[in-house]
Amino acid sequence: MKILFMGTPDIAVSMLKQILADGYDVIGVVTQPDKKAGRKQEVKMSEVKQCALQNNIPVYQPVRIKDDYKGLMMLGADLIVTCAYGQFIPSELLEAPTYGSINVHASLLPKLRGGAPIHKAIIYGEKETGMSIMRMVKAMDAGAVMAQCKVRIEETDTAGSLYDKLAEAGAKLLSESIVKIKEGKAVFVEQEEEKATFAYTISKEEEFVSFDRDISKVYDHIRGLIPFPVGHGIINNKKVKFHKVRKVEKAIYSKPGEVLGLLDGGFAIAAVNGYVLIDEIQMEGKAKTDAKAFFNGAGKQLVGQCFL
Repeated sequence: MKILFMGTPDIAVSMLKQILADGYDVIGVVTQPDKKAGRKQEVKMSEVKQCALQNNIPVYQPVRIKDDYKGLMMLGADLIVTCAYGQFIPSELLEAPTYGSINVHASLLPKLRGGAPIHKAIIYGEKETGMSIMRMVKAMDAGAVMAQCKVRIEETDTAGSLYDKLAEAGAKLLSESIVKIKEGKAVFVEQEEEKATFAYTISKEEEFVSFDRDISKVYDHIRGLIPFPVGHGIINNKKVKFHKVRKVEKAIYSKPGEVLGLLDGGFAIAAVNGYVLIDEIQMEGKAKTDAKAFFNGAGKQLVGQCFL
């Protein structure tokens, strides 16, 4: 089976590596164009491109695939597999392969369609999520589903740890699914549109953490943004990033957002019905540091003050 793979971030690498491990002929990899990143604005290639080059697979990087896909159709793929590619793909290309096209999505569809299902599963307080294999259609993550697997979200999970669990589960599910497709045993079931929810890409505004909410919502918000893009609060007109967090649920009488000091080794900030303990923290313009070092520096002067 000749497979054309389309993906961009690290989670897609797990899928590509599984396809290669299963012995399929990956005739090409389509990924987003290289882009400048970081303070030095150095050109960075996607994780999928790096993996493809390491395995001597031809790489294609159309700026706008809807205007530049004819050449991909001439590759003669038997199946297209996509995972977090990042652009809407023309129907003509999706329908060209013998076995059509499938997508690997990090949620239990129809829940959490969109570009940030892993982050949003935690932010929304979900107790479980999973991976779905579906037909590719023009609407976002709306295709018929052939396979799913569930993954539990632990109380201590961050977007990073959940990402790793889903990548492993998704690769196994994809491996099983391609076999079923090849053998003609795949059954695709249409999604129930009325049950659809959405997990759009994290906006800059969503990176701001408000403490004027129940402690569980504050905690889920912070851990759902770790290790990227990282949530922040604002105090004294300074942005403070929260890189590691715990929570304590208890009745307290402090104002939401009030800095309580150094408690149990963490930088404590009040919320409704409890407080968070920030174990790794970063003041604007400074390097990330542990709570104790932060408190002994700028943090001690913040006690009694409130985050916005």
